[in-house]
Amino acid sequence: MDENDNLLIPNLQNETEEIQEISLRPKTLNEYIGQTKVKENMKVYIEAAKKRGEPLDHILLYGPPGLGKTTLASIISTEMNTNIRITSGPAIEKPGDLAALLTNLSPNDVLFIDEIHRLNRSVEEILYPALEDYNLDIIIGKGPSARSIRLDLPKFTLIGATTRAGSLTTPLRDRFGIMHRLELYNPDELNTIVSRSAKILGVEIDNKGSAEIARRSRGTPRIANRLLKRVRDYAAVLGDGRITEEIAKIALEKLEIDELGLDNIDRKILRTIIQSYSGGPVGIETLASTIGEETETIEDVYEPYLLQMGFLSRTPRGRIATPNAYAHLGLEYRGE
Repeated sequence: MDENDNLLIPNLQNETEEIQEISLRPKTLNEYIGQTKVKENMKVYIEAAKKRGEPLDHILLYGPPGLGKTTLASIISTEMNTNIRITSGPAIEKPGDLAALLTNLSPNDVLFIDEIHRLNRSVEEILYPALEDYNLDIIIGKGPSARSIRLDLPKFTLIGATTRAGSLTTPLRDRFGIMHRLELYNPDELNTIVSRSAKILGVEIDNKGSAEIARRSRGTPRIANRLLKRVRDYAAVLGDGRITEEIAKIALEKLEIDELGLDNIDRKILRTIIQSYSGGPVGIETLASTIGEETETIEDVYEPYLLQMGFLSRTPRGRIATPNAYAHLGLEYRGE
């Protein structure tokens, strides 16, 4: 095996993992589990757009990571019988990158931009006329000889996804005709997702086993599917390959995920607030420095679930651990 072969191996592995992940994604709105209000509204918008023979209005999907924003964008494209181009905000480094994407779209195509809040400001500004008038203004040449030309674009639908809707500039946010927040899933919805994914993966699982995984999945389908794959490994090695409640509990304990879905970092956040800062309040930057995590990671990945579970509260002065957090960690609450 030569040096070039070594360079290709990681790409092939990543491609295989991506294909497996995509295979678990639903293909239509009827297969899409959860987010009932969003689905009902999107069915109406899609049907109306089809009757008019027009593309959908531009769509903004926001909410915590792992809830199905990319999946929903692909489903919308499928339901509209159009192609989808997928990219991300950080990948579009300069206006020319965006121009190349837009000019290669066909009529009614979907352009999906993940992490759209991280778009470069110069890129964002040339996106405005493209969204409103389907025109693209580009500069050719430099200095005195530079000139501006306007290109007509096919009518298309931009679907933007973000975990931080508040980080979008007002001019960009106002250009989305449809905005939906995706909410965390309840255990019953996750149970259905786990059972469906197990069937696709060819894994035998009983109701109690899928319910155990669903209960510890933090309300997030991506986490549910990840835990299912890891529990599947334990079932293959410690049992006969069938996932039962007992096998699921053993595997999840090995993964240090407790009964409510909290992992090591969740518990570390709560313990740090309680033991190092007397229960709070503590600023998010101080907390991030203390536990060695990025501020954005805490805000986007860990806080939403801790807030929903009632273990954490936000105040103008910082984060505070609630009495529920003390009880869950087995610590004595000495509040007022």
